Amino acid sequence: MHLTRRQWIGTAAAAAATAGWSEAFAQTSLKISHQFPGGSPTEGDFRDRLCRSFAAEVDKRTGGALKASVYPGSSLMKTNAQFSALRKGALDMSLVPLSYAGGEVAETNAGLMPALVPSYEQGAAWKTAEVGRLLSKVLDDKGVIIVSWVWQAGGVASRARPLVTPDDAKGLKVRGGSREMDMMLKQAGASVITLPSNEIYAAMQTGAMDAAMTSSTSFISFKLEEIAKHLTSGRQRTYWFMFEPLMMSKEVFARLPKAQQDVVMAVGAELEVFARDAAKADDKAAAEIYAKAGAKIYDMDEPTLKKWQAIARDTAWKDFGEKNESCAAILRAAQKLL
Repeated sequence: MHLTRRQWIGTAAAAAATAGWSEAFAQTSLKISHQFPGGSPTEGDFRDRLCRSFAAEVDKRTGGALKASVYPGSSLMKTNAQFSALRKGALDMSLVPLSYAGGEVAETNAGLMPALVPSYEQGAAWKTAEVGRLLSKVLDDKGVIIVSWVWQAGGVASRARPLVTPDDAKGLKVRGGSREMDMMLKQAGASVITLPSNEIYAAMQTGAMDAAMTSSTSFISFKLEEIAKHLTSGRQRTYWFMFEPLMMSKEVFARLPKAQQDVVMAVGAELEVFARDAAKADDKAAAEIYAKAGAKIYDMDEPTLKKWQAIARDTAWKDFGEKNESCAAILRAAQKLL
């Protein structure tokens, strides 16, 4: 069929418009990985709920153009492989304890530095303070973007005897959760065990470990009340505050249209209030659940917290600050908030 010049131009314009529409509304699917038990948007571990709420909200705000699927319980990939996969663009998103990446990026150990963050309020202040800008820049340079800033308090679950004061640590096999936490424990006289939080139950059940430090939410989700006889609660004060952000691969983020990038960051920021409130609720709930199961509950007083902080300052903080100038700068900036 022979087309006139006017017909050819009209056909080309229509094709271009159709192509543009298809590109604008092409569906993108993200995969979100985490190590915690799965649930629903309203029931279960709040970290899983946060991921599911994120997926639902970005779907809604982008009219279905951006969807996300949640893979709980390390079902998509192993826990310790997630950060590296984010950096390479092999994983889209993950909610994972940042300190798990400490062996790969030294600065990430700031995310579980004993007694450096003493409250949720101070943790929240990191996001807009110098320390947050420094940490975000390090991660950005490594190919990772923080979408939601999530902090959690934690404590200690133990079998044979309580672990409250530094003197209590002597002779115990303890999981601290980070290299820096382990340094403080060693100085107090404990032997340290290194493993992800989803492996704590089995280690305590077999006797390979006497006590475990982790978040209040993990104490609940992994049902450690079935084997623990003592719980040092994080509901009042604690030296154990963990940064566990929802993160996204910078490479994957860069491929999204600007409008979708804005939705991702807006939804992530809005979910931070939910995360803080849920974490605080779990601090109280963990103590109640363990007490009901027959465990003895201990709350840390200020003098005991100061004893742990003194040990941390001379061990973990000193070691971290001496790693490189970037770590030293992050430590100095964090101490400004104390």
